[in-house]
Parts: sequence; structure tokens; C-alpha cells
Amino acid sequence: MSASNEPAAHPSASASPEAPTMPIHLRPAREADIAALVPLLLRLKRLNEEFDPLLKVRDDADAQARTLLAANLADAKYVVLAAEGVGADKDKVVGFVRAVVRERPFYVPEQEGVILDIYLLPLYRRHRVGEYLLHEVSAALKAKGAGVVTAEFPAQNEIAGRFYAKRGFRPITAIHARSL
Repeated sequence: MSASNEPAAHPSASASPEAPTMPIHLRPAREADIAALVPLLLRLKRLNEEFDPLLKVRDDADAQARTLLAANLADAKYVVLAAEGVGADKDKVVGFVRAVVRERPFYVPEQEGVILDIYLLPLYRRHRVGEYLLHEVSAALKAKGAGVVTAEFPAQNEIAGRFYAKRGFRPITAIHARSL
């Protein structure tokens, strides 16, 4: 992250292993971005629904997403980054990452950075943009005091599992569920 706390734009691949091969501009999300972030967040949640019926998206998910994002942007514990395209997609939000710092009352390190959502439009996938988002959100979480970073995603999402495993993540907890 740059001195201004805004991640720098990466116009192309460089010496940095995190640099995407497709140009994007990554920056902290703003309230004005909510209208662009909501459809991306809902695309991700609908994708999650395909992995497990217990992740069925609510009918009022649009309103819930707006409320959630507004609250996250106002809360210092959260990191919400918006990825903008360049060229024809200049100033268009094409992806985002949403994360939070949580307390770990029984463990060291005491603060955990949790990646809650990471999503890119299909055109921007497989160009190391996701890896760049992961790198930048990890740096932002560390700056907020996190000593470990985790990621939450549906257990059946093997693509996410491989993405994180390739970058050194491993399972440390499991959540099991059943309908009532």
C-alpha cells in the first residue's frame, strides 16, 4: 500500500510476484461505490448458493447488501477494496474484496484478518488480479493489527480452496450445518 493508504494501480506485470497481468486500479471503496458493489456481492452470493442449498440467497438480498456495505465502509475494523478496470472499463468497479479484523480471545496472535468476500468479473480472472487483491487486503489487515489472515468460503467451493491453498492457506476450523 502506498503512503496515502491507497493501494497503487498496477498497469501491467512487473517484478512484484503479486502484480496482475491485466491492468486494474485498486483503491479503498467509498460510499459512492455501493451501487456498483451490490451487484458484484450478489453475484458472489448466488454463486455460493450453487455450492450448497443452505446458502440460498434471500429475496431482500439487494437491500441487505446495501445496508451491510454501508455499515462496513463506516467501520474501522473492515477493509473494503474496489478494483477498477482501465481502458474501456476505466472507473468501472470490476471486482472487490471485503475483510474484517476479529479478536481471537483464546489464541495468539490475538487479532485475525478474515477475508469475507473476494469477487472479480470473469474477464479479470486468471490474470493474477485475485492474487493481487489477496496481497493488498492482507497488507491492509496487517496494518490494522491482524497477525494472521483467514478466508471464509463455502466448503464445496473447490476453486476457492485451490486458490487459497496455492497461496499458503490451510484449513484450521470447520463449520458443519444442517437445516432445522
